[in-house]
Amino acid sequence: MNQTLLRSRIIHFRDDVTGSPDTALEYIEDGVIGFADGRITLLEDARRAERQGLDLSTAEHRPEALVTSGFIDAHVHAPQLGVMGSYGEKLLDWLHKYTFPTELQFADEQISQQNAEFFIDALLNCGTTSAMVFTTSFAHSTEHLFQAAERAGMRLIAGKVLMDRNAPDGLLDTPERALHESAALIEKWHGRGRLGYAVTPRFAGTSSRAQLSVAGQLLRDYPDLWMQTHLSENLEEIAWTASLFPEASDYLNTYERFGLHGARSIYAHCIHLSGSEQQRLADAGASVAFCPSSNLFLGSGLLKLQKLRERNIPVALATDVGAGTSLCQLRSMGEAYKVCQLRDYPLCAADAFYMTTLGAARALHQEKHIGNLMPGKEADLLLLNGNREPLLRERLRHCRNIREELFAYMTIGDERTIERTYVAGKLARKVEGVHADPGHRAPQDRASAAALAG
Repeated sequence: MNQTLLRSRIIHFRDDVTGSPDTALEYIEDGVIGFADGRITLLEDARRAERQGLDLSTAEHRPEALVTSGFIDAHVHAPQLGVMGSYGEKLLDWLHKYTFPTELQFADEQISQQNAEFFIDALLNCGTTSAMVFTTSFAHSTEHLFQAAERAGMRLIAGKVLMDRNAPDGLLDTPERALHESAALIEKWHGRGRLGYAVTPRFAGTSSRAQLSVAGQLLRDYPDLWMQTHLSENLEEIAWTASLFPEASDYLNTYERFGLHGARSIYAHCIHLSGSEQQRLADAGASVAFCPSSNLFLGSGLLKLQKLRERNIPVALATDVGAGTSLCQLRSMGEAYKVCQLRDYPLCAADAFYMTTLGAARALHQEKHIGNLMPGKEADLLLLNGNREPLLRERLRHCRNIREELFAYMTIGDERTIERTYVAGKLARKVEGVHADPGHRAPQDRASAAALAG
């Protein structure tokens, strides 16, 4: 077994989260992590490992850096990189002015294939090692994304977008085509390596009742699939959906009526949920993808994270590119902090990192495979280095403990902070010319470090 050893500072979240993410955070100030054959083989305090006879002479020593779990993006649109930062629209106008014209281009298989490769590379450059992804209504776009993810060795969940009304004709499928093409993709890709399939109605307003019935049939035929869609993002959208489904008691009920609501359902946004909808999400064990960047950019509203937490609804952080303005989850954490501040609910750094690592893995039912650095888990991990950017380096000099350091990463850091990305133990991204600078390493509160390491 050819084992890679990194000796560095290490943070992750223990599996036994019984209280808040803050109490589950584990920090090892001088740790060693080993990985081989795609899995983590060792996580230990370096001095303890040496006392137990482990030879660390071959370990790469990076005391100024910080190893953490790879980031997980719970909601992102692969075809929308080209519309990021487009000006001035709210959700429904955004779709018709920017999103739909861009997705129409994916009828061209060459464009689709090139985008899939670029998208996967962009995720890895931003430290995202796993994601739940929307493609387009063209089946080949899902095929191309799975091919690119498989080549990269990523754990990725995706699905062909289902929509048969209220969009340009060139993007519309039919219930019959949705069933046939989705089933073919499921049979080929679901459970293949690190890949999984999600039934993906864009949202209730772009699917007929017949197509939503087909989506429910797919979930019954393949009960280990996921279901991903949008829910309660925008007040205009909610009113429009109510006009299309007058028989439904509320927005969530438009999915419930067709069997599209369960423990493996992930709903993006969920900003304007009623108390009843929140409780039904909790009762079903469904999860929410928190998309702060796009919610702010489109002016959709502010998620009530505290209310979801009070009902124990799993929440994962997401970029929602292209309305989101960055694929980097460090930037998403910073945006989430601002949203929560406006809701009088200060978001601590441990909570933000949890929602994009172990918390996200749990929301997506992937915690057996990814989400932290416990031995046996798949070796998706990052090497963060705050020395690459002068302003962040200066801020880190004044941090007194690991929590302050993490908060600096999430509010000042960005993709430049990601020095390395490992996917299944293989180096997928490395920034050259990064120099160790122990003098600018964030000073640690020794008592806090000892308590966290214990």
